[in-house]
Amino acid sequence: MFLRGGILVSVVGLLGKIVQPQTFSGPKNSVTTKLFFGIQCTRKMTTSKEIESSFKSLINDNDVVVFSKTTCPFCKKVKQLFKDINAEIFVFELNSHSDDKCAQMQDVLQKMSGQRTVPNVYVKKHHVGGYTDTKQALDDGTLFDMLEGDFKTYDYDYVVIGGGSGGLASSKEAASYGRKVAVCDLVTPSPQGTTWGLGGTCVNVGCIPKKLMHKAAIIGEDIDDAPHYGWTTETKVHSWPDMVENIQNHIRSLNWKYRKSLKDKNVTYFNAYAKFKDKHTLMLYNKSGEFQKEITGQNFLLAMGCRPVYPEFPGAREFCISSDDIFSMTEHPGKTLIVGASYISLETAGFLAGLGIDVTVMVRSILLRGFDQEIAKKIGANLEAHGVKFVNNCVPTSVTRVSEDKLLVGVNTLELLADFVSL
Repeated sequence: MFLRGGILVSVVGLLGKIVQPQTFSGPKNSVTTKLFFGIQCTRKMTTSKEIESSFKSLINDNDVVVFSKTTCPFCKKVKQLFKDINAEIFVFELNSHSDDKCAQMQDVLQKMSGQRTVPNVYVKKHHVGGYTDTKQALDDGTLFDMLEGDFKTYDYDYVVIGGGSGGLASSKEAASYGRKVAVCDLVTPSPQGTTWGLGGTCVNVGCIPKKLMHKAAIIGEDIDDAPHYGWTTETKVHSWPDMVENIQNHIRSLNWKYRKSLKDKNVTYFNAYAKFKDKHTLMLYNKSGEFQKEITGQNFLLAMGCRPVYPEFPGAREFCISSDDIFSMTEHPGKTLIVGASYISLETAGFLAGLGIDVTVMVRSILLRGFDQEIAKKIGANLEAHGVKFVNNCVPTSVTRVSEDKLLVGVNTLELLADFVSL
């Protein structure tokens, strides 16, 4: 049996008296599409509530329901898809109604499934999606699981592990398509105990605080230049604690906005570590490592990002800090040795020097390995012109504390003193 001509369907016993359903003969092993004609409605689908009730009854009473339009090429594709696997479907053609009624019905579908477009496919009361989603379900085998009743329902359609820029964007996009989504995010403290809120590296220990500290350094240079433009400045005093407090307050406001945006998009947020129990089950733990609950998901995204890698020489973890720590340090860093010549290292050296701090960069071989070396050399020369010192061809071998505020850094046959060492 197969689809032929226009279709108008309704729900027996709910909308009114309906004549006997008809089918059309067709090729063997083809789809059966139920067709209804001669509807005499005693109860019209006037309000959105009535339409939603009717649609839900339709979904509950049939294994496969396709909300469709006769003019839509993707609707034709999805009907053919079910025909090819010999599955019986129930088709509701929205454009058999007036344009206004059709639009109202699509608004109801949007509310029910998060999807306004057609085809809008339900299988065994489970919302599959459009043609692309249905084709994907066919390709990965889940469509057959649903049709055969072996499809397992999960707590969430999509679970994201990691609350950084990528994870948050992906979770909200998935939720916009009507998927039930959760995000798990909890930051493991750095060796110095630093942790932070939702938003990932960029917001908490990357782009945002870095640019704000760069801005603080630029303002200091502007004060030096101000007399040349007629400004009179009597003093130039910078407070590191005040700057850090204000930056952290700004970051906390962003953490809150991220949490609110998840709530607004109906994404569930778990402030928890996630550990796989099996391929569809996560065990969630709080920051103390105590088990909280289990959740299940159909699909997962691993979006944890990366953390700084500490070298294995003595004292690295005990006495050194990293970019995870520098932006929230309430104590002025003082004389600072930065180990490494990556772009993060040189950016940090730049804004620290701009804030009047004595900075030395320890370089193993060359600046900015992998970058254009002509540019790298110009960057190095510019940093030196702004007071940054470089120690070349050196690798640290140890860090020890020699006094309350001094660290001794062993470097091959050399030794350097610093207040802070950043890796």
